[in-house]
Amino acid sequence: MLETLRNVWKVEELRKKLIYTFLMLLLYRLVGMIPVSGINAEVVAEMANTYDMLGLINMMTGSAFSQMTVMAMGISPYINASIIMQLLTVALPSLERLQKEGGEEGKKKIQRITRYVTIGLAALQAIGIIGGLNQSGNVLQAEYSNFFGYVTIGIIMAGGTALAMWIGERITKNGIGNGISLLIFAGIISNMFNGILIAFTDVIGVTNYGATIWQFLAILITALVITALVTFVDMGERRIPVQYAKRVVNRRVYGGQNTHIPMKVISVGVLPLIFAYSFLSFPGTIFAFFGTNSGVYQWWNNNMSQTSPLYMIILAVLIIAFAYFYTSITFNPREIAENIQRQGGNIRGIRPGKNTIDYLVRTSNRLTLFAGLFLAVLATVPTLLSVWQNVQIPFAASSILIAVSVALESVRQVEAQLVMRHYKGFL
Repeated sequence: MLETLRNVWKVEELRKKLIYTFLMLLLYRLVGMIPVSGINAEVVAEMANTYDMLGLINMMTGSAFSQMTVMAMGISPYINASIIMQLLTVALPSLERLQKEGGEEGKKKIQRITRYVTIGLAALQAIGIIGGLNQSGNVLQAEYSNFFGYVTIGIIMAGGTALAMWIGERITKNGIGNGISLLIFAGIISNMFNGILIAFTDVIGVTNYGATIWQFLAILITALVITALVTFVDMGERRIPVQYAKRVVNRRVYGGQNTHIPMKVISVGVLPLIFAYSFLSFPGTIFAFFGTNSGVYQWWNNNMSQTSPLYMIILAVLIIAFAYFYTSITFNPREIAENIQRQGGNIRGIRPGKNTIDYLVRTSNRLTLFAGLFLAVLATVPTLLSVWQNVQIPFAASSILIAVSVALESVRQVEAQLVMRHYKGFL
């Protein structure tokens, strides 16, 4: 591994990309320390520990929400906007044509619309959450408790989200890639480190939050087991054998080789988890407009807390549904079957044409079902453990899933760059 790291540093292009990515992540974290004026951050931090919906936002932003910085909304509005645009692309024929027939220019237009929707959602979420919290906890200072104060805070937080979105896109273009995912990764790692550090200092007597040595060991063992399991499953793939017939073109023989189509066991990645959590957090944002003391918000917080059975059931159903939805828009079995047939190949034991398409669809559905069930089960493990053993887990399985998946994908991208330059990689 040390030799690989030295090889990475030797490649000038990779070295520049890594330094650029590190500096942009550092900028993201530094800007996330700038507080928004007019807000009592201590009150917000206390409420973030009380309401699950606020705790979810705080987890995604790396504690920027509880500290009420300009990055308080983080990148979650961009995720919500992406969900909305993907749903509208399926529902509206004009957007569907723009995506399928518009080519690169069409994708740029959809991306531009997504940015505008992101900024609007960020401002809407910021005003809704702050307005709701202010009605129950006097979050705003007196001079900001008016229409212009709400608008000012909404614009500042929307600007922070726009900056986070820009940083993510710059990392994707000029860094090692996966810019948006790396921003979420940075926030999650920061939260996990702080949580484990607090538990450790509690055990050795520096702080006094009530954690015991057994609870600290339970946290470490849970993190290690989930990390190992996620890594093992994430790297798994189903290999479909393909055989190409020999062809003679201008006295040259082509084909006649055996290969395979790799289909990842969890091809959907962590997007179903992110989509499901974001989808469940959105109603809480809307209900916050009525105030945290309102009946509808209290019902949502009491019945849809992360430890409630109803929340976990709906979360599992949404994860599985989003897994199938994401697979349907990213995996095209007809195109794969046509490419195999065009190159003179066929899947062993499967006839070309419709039979090949049906086989690919059947295989994809089985893998998607396993992926959805796997993600749904892991998403509830830390919650069940915290209820069963009364252990405060400073992370969710979704956090580890996102962190491991992003880390593995980043390693793969660096690996590909090394292999192109004839270096041996990590894996």
